[in-house]
Amino acid sequence: MGRETFWAEDPDPLLRVGGGFALAAADTRGTPGYDGSKKDGVTALAEGAAILADLQERLFAAGTLGDKRSVLLVLQAMDTAGKGGIVTHVVGQMNLGGVRYAGFKKPTQVELSHDFLWRIWNHVPAAGEVGVFDRSHYEDVLIGRVRSLAPEEEIDRRYDAINEFELELAESGTTIVKVMLHLSKSEQKKRLADRLERVDKQWKYTTGDVDERLLWDSYQDAYQVVFDRTSTAYAPWYVVPADRKWYARLAVQHLLIHALEDLELEWPAPDYDLEVERARLAAS
Repeated sequence: MGRETFWAEDPDPLLRVGGGFALAAADTRGTPGYDGSKKDGVTALAEGAAILADLQERLFAAGTLGDKRSVLLVLQAMDTAGKGGIVTHVVGQMNLGGVRYAGFKKPTQVELSHDFLWRIWNHVPAAGEVGVFDRSHYEDVLIGRVRSLAPEEEIDRRYDAINEFELELAESGTTIVKVMLHLSKSEQKKRLADRLERVDKQWKYTTGDVDERLLWDSYQDAYQVVFDRTSTAYAPWYVVPADRKWYARLAVQHLLIHALEDLELEWPAPDYDLEVERARLAAS
């Protein structure tokens, strides 16, 4: 059975944030649009990897010959929600030569001396690339809001600045796919406990993980404001249930495939005489 067998519905509209969306009511263990099992999902992910890689190569090929289009995947989530797994199991199946990855950490002093979007502009995907933001400019209205790292009026200004930034990207040919991996508080506790118990995962744990966890409700409220203020027609948010890692990976892969398919990419025609080059090669 093929990759599409267990998709009962296209997950795109099911996961997309629309009017009246409430994060508090969103199911973190759901599998919107998908009727298969975990085993089916793992198989489907492997099949989808070949489709995604083919589409990405078409985008990259077009970019080398002047097509200005690109795709940007923005990943946001609470700790342990699975961003790393998305990067490994979804993004990692593409040709990394055509992927521009940026993992945004705490801003440096140099970055703090500029507007918050300055460091983001330095990592936007070029023509033909798939860009990946592992955390992003949204940190500046999430942790910035929760931890009061900037005045309230400055945080409020940033939502509009983000919309303007993303509109400029969209108008220049970048398809933006923004994903929030929606994890439950109880599942996060299990995953953090697992990190403490496993020698191969203890390096991932930081003492600050619990500090941030104590602010869980504040972060959920901050995410709701982000969705209300910045989910637009040109840069929509998708909230992907993340308690089941296999589904989250499959859903993000599907969203990327959908975004690339919408570009209707064709293999670029050669800018040379094919028959002439065949003859020259045969005679060489």
